[in-house]
Amino acid sequence: MSGSDRGPEPWNQQRQRSTNERLLLDRLRSEGPASRAQLARGTGLSKPTVSSALASLEQHGLVREAGRHVPRRGRVAVLYEPDPAAGHALGIDIGRAWLRVALCDLDGTVVARADARNRARSSAAMAELVVATARGVVADSGVAPGDVAHAVVATPGVYDAEQRRVRYAMHLPGWGRAGLFDRMREELGVPLSVHNDANLAALGEYTFGAGAGSRLFVYVMIGTGLGMGVVADGRLFTGAHGAAGEIGFLPWPGRHKPDILEDAVSGDAVVRSARALGMTGPLTAKKVFDAARAGDAAAVTSVRQEGERLAHTVAAVAAVLDPDLVVLGGGVGHSADLLLSTLRESLRGLTPLRPRISPSSLGEDAVLLGAVATALDHARDVVFDRRTARD
Repeated sequence: MSGSDRGPEPWNQQRQRSTNERLLLDRLRSEGPASRAQLARGTGLSKPTVSSALASLEQHGLVREAGRHVPRRGRVAVLYEPDPAAGHALGIDIGRAWLRVALCDLDGTVVARADARNRARSSAAMAELVVATARGVVADSGVAPGDVAHAVVATPGVYDAEQRRVRYAMHLPGWGRAGLFDRMREELGVPLSVHNDANLAALGEYTFGAGAGSRLFVYVMIGTGLGMGVVADGRLFTGAHGAAGEIGFLPWPGRHKPDILEDAVSGDAVVRSARALGMTGPLTAKKVFDAARAGDAAAVTSVRQEGERLAHTVAAVAAVLDPDLVVLGGGVGHSADLLLSTLRESLRGLTPLRPRISPSSLGEDAVLLGAVATALDHARDVVFDRRTARD
């Protein structure tokens, strides 16, 4: 008997079953609860194939009954939906001032969260804080540690996977040491990936916030430093070495020598400008913006200078990327209401390329939600592969 007479090889049959199961699971996740008949019509699979695949998915704990559909005529149909408790994903946002950790189920619902002041004075202490806080979040949720399928860490700088370290995280002392994330991965016992915070903020804002639906969307993070994330057609653009969006390193003319743009457009720059204009006492960017709202002349001038410099940033971004939307985020970006008027007025005098500009709608949660969304994508794949591989 020839090979063509024997039918598909067992390996190909198993692969086809897996493909069908994943197709149905993705369909339920994107379209909502559905019956066997609806899934057959929507996917083109036969009803027996759909029934077999759903039975397997239910057996593996990946789908569950979601209720009944009672038609005006005909038989009552069972509705199915993905089981959100089949696995969990962990998002971790590491900033100079705050550490934020959230655990979500496979529907993306946050089931536990913690925000902790980052008082660590060394990279080792910061790694310990991350691990302890993440463990605490998982424990508080009641989820078994083994059910956490993937974790994503957001950090300033660019993660070098070959060197196993972060580069360019100038505001986190010692954060460039090799092996720090290997240690976190080992102590948490969870697959863990590392991404730039501005990139994840862009994904968070695109997925959940102001960037939704944009064809080419840019998120400018203005905080302790200056960074940018670019999302084109729903996909993050990171460049050849992961450094796309590191606009803080663009040159900026200084008084005595060339500076970098981050020295002129950041929270620290707002404070330096305010001091030079006569403000005294312990200052933060937030205090300067609050003083500007109250009408303090020096603070108003400092904020206006920040808006003018930010206009140069947007002009450069517009010329290179031509985005349809620029969203301002980060600590300074949270005060976009004071910046937008000056920014837009200055931009008109700099360039004919003027994209729409708006403040972040997610505020301080943009990075964390981007980390959660990215971890969720990985976790869904991991959970599916783990559970279906048990056959």
